[in-house]
Amino acid sequence: MKSLKRFASLCLLLPLLGLAAEPAPKLDPKRIINDSNGFLKEREPEMTAEEYALYEKVGTMLQSQPEFALKLLEAMVNEKEPPSPAFAFILGNVYYAAGQVDKAEASYRSALKRYPTFLRGWSNLGVLYYAADRFAEAIPCFSKSITLGDRDPTTFGLLGYCLERTGNIVAAEMAYMQALSGDPTSANWMEGLLRIYIQGKQYVRAESLVKNLIKERPQEARNWLTYANILLADNRKLEAIALLEASAATGVAGTDELILLADLYAEQKLYPEALTIYQKVLVPSPALGERKLLNLAQVLISAGRWQEAQTVLDSLPKELTPEGRINCLQVRSDLFAAQKKWPEARQELQELLKLAPLNGKALLSLGFAYAAEEDLPHATFAFEAACQIPDCTYRASLELANIELKNRHYDKSVEYLEKALRIEKTAAIEDYLARVKTLVSNNR
Repeated sequence: MKSLKRFASLCLLLPLLGLAAEPAPKLDPKRIINDSNGFLKEREPEMTAEEYALYEKVGTMLQSQPEFALKLLEAMVNEKEPPSPAFAFILGNVYYAAGQVDKAEASYRSALKRYPTFLRGWSNLGVLYYAADRFAEAIPCFSKSITLGDRDPTTFGLLGYCLERTGNIVAAEMAYMQALSGDPTSANWMEGLLRIYIQGKQYVRAESLVKNLIKERPQEARNWLTYANILLADNRKLEAIALLEASAATGVAGTDELILLADLYAEQKLYPEALTIYQKVLVPSPALGERKLLNLAQVLISAGRWQEAQTVLDSLPKELTPEGRINCLQVRSDLFAAQKKWPEARQELQELLKLAPLNGKALLSLGFAYAAEEDLPHATFAFEAACQIPDCTYRASLELANIELKNRHYDKSVEYLEKALRIEKTAAIEDYLARVKTLVSNNR
């Protein structure tokens, strides 16, 4: 049952896939910058007559032939007389379109230095920093743009994302809310606000948002998975199962959603249903499907449901991955051991050790099988081999101490117990050692 509880707890520790990594909004920075090539009358600087004449001439080339347009515009730049802020802004846009980000940044900054209230100059510089993951630098740019009158939901949303990435969660929440007030159906900003609600364990608000996301984009499996995890975080497991069943029935559920559903089935002891789902996972993800099926078999073995465990093992494909083959042999051995079929258990382990001679778990299991049959010499040999594996030294030392105690080799038993205590000190083992030392004294 301990194994079952451990399995169940692991099921509920799945991350909120698609949200935990703070995915960047699906925006095209180049489009935003290219769309800003027209000027806002009476709110932004104007070009000189010559600059405007050239701008009109190359304007149609800015998107189709940015490199050629750039050469024409650069020809206007005079080191002694820098271009007007408006021209520097356009030049920055063209530099950005041509992939010359450093020059684009310099042009924007030149424009803003001489015209600090240039709204779109600040906005474009913020977009440049956002696209380069320079979130802390983007924040004051977007903030300045908003202060100057920018009410575009995208500006608020990008500000929210940058604030979120830099850890300013309260301000990020406010920015996302402003973005959604202007664009209520934007999945980008809903997801941003959703991440913040989940992080703050505001599950009622999070649930409302994720419902809207599913309504807007019902075919995106990660929204269903997020909703299921919100329900689990709120300890509403049966509702989570019903939700995932709905996503599976409609064909929306992907591997992650199916795995979570199967894990929940297993936790609720709906083993046939869990088996069916895990088998489906084998097709798109063989290694994951194998691992989940073998975990399910282990749970059933621990619960004493041996026939069902055998059914799960029989459902595995004949061709397994190398890791799956090794794990399958271990689980089959565990099943035989649970039924006290020691020769069969040993046969599986010996086959496993041919594939992985230094598999510590298999060596320990082999030692237990021999010990159960009172074949202490072979058990000693297996435990001594396991003792050489760092992860198994502690357990193997304790088993060797028990064997030496049975053989009345008290000094050797003390050595193994002391070895175990050097790895991990426990009151029980210290007491055991004290009693064995008493036996050593009495036999001298």
